[in-house]
Amino acid sequence: MPKTIPNKICRDYFSELSNSTHKQYLALRDFFAEGFTASEVADKYGYTVSTVYTMTRNLKEALETKTEDPFFKTVKTGRKPADYKRGIEETIINLRKKNFSVPDIQIALDAQGHRLSIYAIEKILIDAGFVRLPRRDKQERIDSVASAREKFDAPISCRIRITDEHFSTSSAGLLAIIPTILQYGIDEAIRHSCYPETKEISRTSAILAFVALKLSNVKRYSADDIWCMDRGMGLFAGLNVLPKSAWFSSYSSGVTRDMNVLFLQSVQRIWKQNNMLSDTANLDFTAISYWGDDELLEKNWSGKRGKALPSIQAVLAQDPDTGIICYGDTTIRHNIAI
Repeated sequence: MPKTIPNKICRDYFSELSNSTHKQYLALRDFFAEGFTASEVADKYGYTVSTVYTMTRNLKEALETKTEDPFFKTVKTGRKPADYKRGIEETIINLRKKNFSVPDIQIALDAQGHRLSIYAIEKILIDAGFVRLPRRDKQERIDSVASAREKFDAPISCRIRITDEHFSTSSAGLLAIIPTILQYGIDEAIRHSCYPETKEISRTSAILAFVALKLSNVKRYSADDIWCMDRGMGLFAGLNVLPKSAWFSSYSSGVTRDMNVLFLQSVQRIWKQNNMLSDTANLDFTAISYWGDDELLEKNWSGKRGKALPSIQAVLAQDPDTGIICYGDTTIRHNIAI
């Protein structure tokens, strides 16, 4: 059958019913949608009345029993299956070359909408000649992933839509903190704070996004390879995934000292209401090193580095019984007393 119909213009294509399937479709449309009788349809399209009734019966049966459209073929978008599979295999191999573990590979693929089991990923790696990675602790794995700097088209962070789904995560332990947050009303304190928010990322989600990174011991925020694609970390913050590193920098620039002070005051009230603060505190001064332009910063002694460095001097007060940091200030200067 030729792929093209020669000597045919668009107007003639719709008016000349040379294709039998096309003619059947129009005949049935006139019968069911336009209200033509079987006799009128038969006269118009050159069928017998019995043939028209046979076509109507066949259409009803097809619509009741079959899932595919009886006339129009559904065009599937995206890459062909072979290309899709080859692309997934290449991604898995590239990640392993960057020392990504199988669970980390699965997390990255899940975030991109590719559902592969641990067994399937391992089989692809074995077939490609890779051996198991040596056993590493969590920090070594995080550092390895951070140093890889493998870039992905991570999903855009937005408010989570609760659906019945399955996904892989290396941060399920974060979810165990949520009952404590709710128990003491910390979520309410965040909700009533003055922190910035957007339509998609509320102030509660924004603050919990920072908490998620802190609790996960992620030290390099610029290494946005895995943590900005981990669905478990996103779920903790009420998001599909955590925002990328640029968002954290932008959000931090919009937070003022007054916002932090007001929020800490509300949290302090929560600790007092629950009798979590005693009448004594451990007081400590620490220097937060700064590696940028130090013209406006004083030099403070850093015990960790054994010398004075351009830094920000901070003071912390900790409750000795609960370990709660009940006071903090990073505006300490040599000529200002607390």
